[in-house]
Amino acid sequence: MRVGVDTGGTFTDLVADDGTIRKVPSTPADPGAALRHATDGLTVEELAHGTTVATNALLERRGARVALVTTEGFADVIEIARQVRPSLYDPFADRPDPLVPRDARYEARERVTADGEVLVALDASTLPKLAADTEAVAIAFLHADLHPAHERVASSHYRALGFDVTCSHEVAPETREYERTVTTVANAYLRPALRRYLLDIDRVAPRVLVMTSAGGLVPVSVGAELPAALLLSGPAGGARAAAAIASACGVAEAVAFDMGGTSTDVCLLRGGVPEPAPGRSIAGLPLRLPALDIHTIGAGGGSIAAIDSGGALTVGPRSAGAAPGPACYGRGGAEATVTDADLVLGRIPHGTVLPEIGELDVVAAQRALARAGVTADGVLALVDTHMAGAVRAVTVERGVDPRNVALVAFGGAGPLHACAVAEQIGIATVIVPSRAGVFSAVGLIASPERREVVVSVGARRVADVAAEARTRAHELLAGAAAVDLAYDCRYVGQSHELTVDSVDAFGAAHEARNGYRRDGAPVEVIAVRARATGPTPEGIEALPAPNRDPVQGPAVVAEPDCTIWVPEGWTGEVGALGAFALTRAASPEGRESRRAGVEL
Repeated sequence: MRVGVDTGGTFTDLVADDGTIRKVPSTPADPGAALRHATDGLTVEELAHGTTVATNALLERRGARVALVTTEGFADVIEIARQVRPSLYDPFADRPDPLVPRDARYEARERVTADGEVLVALDASTLPKLAADTEAVAIAFLHADLHPAHERVASSHYRALGFDVTCSHEVAPETREYERTVTTVANAYLRPALRRYLLDIDRVAPRVLVMTSAGGLVPVSVGAELPAALLLSGPAGGARAAAAIASACGVAEAVAFDMGGTSTDVCLLRGGVPEPAPGRSIAGLPLRLPALDIHTIGAGGGSIAAIDSGGALTVGPRSAGAAPGPACYGRGGAEATVTDADLVLGRIPHGTVLPEIGELDVVAAQRALARAGVTADGVLALVDTHMAGAVRAVTVERGVDPRNVALVAFGGAGPLHACAVAEQIGIATVIVPSRAGVFSAVGLIASPERREVVVSVGARRVADVAAEARTRAHELLAGAAAVDLAYDCRYVGQSHELTVDSVDAFGAAHEARNGYRRDGAPVEVIAVRARATGPTPEGIEALPAPNRDPVQGPAVVAEPDCTIWVPEGWTGEVGALGAFALTRAASPEGRESRRAGVEL
């Protein structure tokens, strides 16, 4: 049996390749406990896992005590950061504190130019002595992305002393010392805890794979060494599954809309592929590792509603989580949440029984809303507006007309809110796949193994760098079905890049993202990326499709893993792989709506 297990902030979801579904409450104090509970009684031969352990450890600052060893004069790079402020008009908004305090940053006498000239050779005997309480070491020397020899010398020195060492050229061999240093530090910060967790769950099955932020599976041993690559692990599985269902339904462009208990993740899907990104900012830290371009906000079923000091309604980002959970769960939660509002308004049917939680308590939900001084209608209107803004961020802000895309809704709460979100931004088609409530777990078992390599170009020929990247990707994944190349390009003089499949495609990509192109202007390639992909396992089409009937709104469709709210004016037909295709004729404002052409 091959199973996918996605650990979320509220529930841990399991889907097996025979169609088995399980949904159990997550156990934040020991995430592995929920995973073991979900797989209890199953003979699991291969486990594909999506985890939030790395994300939570970074958000909650529960990592190792890290020492940073860097080039003399560069110890404060991670604190100086970039000129960009976190909030332009908020004088009280601060950048997150660096993961390494000032007294744990050490400088080494070494200096290599970008051209490879050694100005100051590193002598291992002069490397600084680290504090006795150091649990992990991050080494990030200037220009080590191009010339890592000094990092290798320092790494050998500290590993011989028994330290767990992360080198920047092993994690993020890319230009820009700030982002490279932060990524290296984050990996060192997360590795001790993640290694313990991943090696513990490695006993659950003969073969365990873990999802990376880039949407591919890697052996658990690889994930244990590169935990910073797992920060979008669960959402990446959902985005991959959403792309597959959009393709099956004949939709060229769509947005994955994954609303869970704690957060909502959205990702633009083009041509059956989630949009990639060379890096993401997570917990305010720029991490330069391959990832899907997933935009996350703190809005989910467990998001807490309250009145702030100025008398305004707020929803999220605080969440009731799995323990105690929303008030209606009857597990000690007293604060009003989005789930409580859905229950009070009947979008979640009264009498609904959740696995291992029991019947939802509508009276407790009403009391929680009253104590908070909020209304159910107001809570849902605000959270829907927040999520509509997230969808705009990956469509309108990228030059994509949302009226031309479909919204693929999944997660435990996604199908409850998708139609309302779609109405706000002019989307006329919502696709609700079968097993929507556990859809990220579906994406895990339908994903292939994948390894990614990035090589900085520097002064070398692009063709030579591409050949090196391709060879290294093949070495990382023996038996790869394909190796694809991509190029980080920019116009000469720019300080930002776009990742494209070929240099010739850069002009069109730049115009789509920025609204203009400069034909004839020189284009430079900063880095080459190679992605090796293994054979694709049986996809979601291999899972048995549930029986669904056409629906006319207003209606509530209760399913074992989620509830679907179909508002007035919406109709639902059953499409490919048992997915609901929910459509409406016109937007509330009377604007023309364009259906996304779902194949029924």
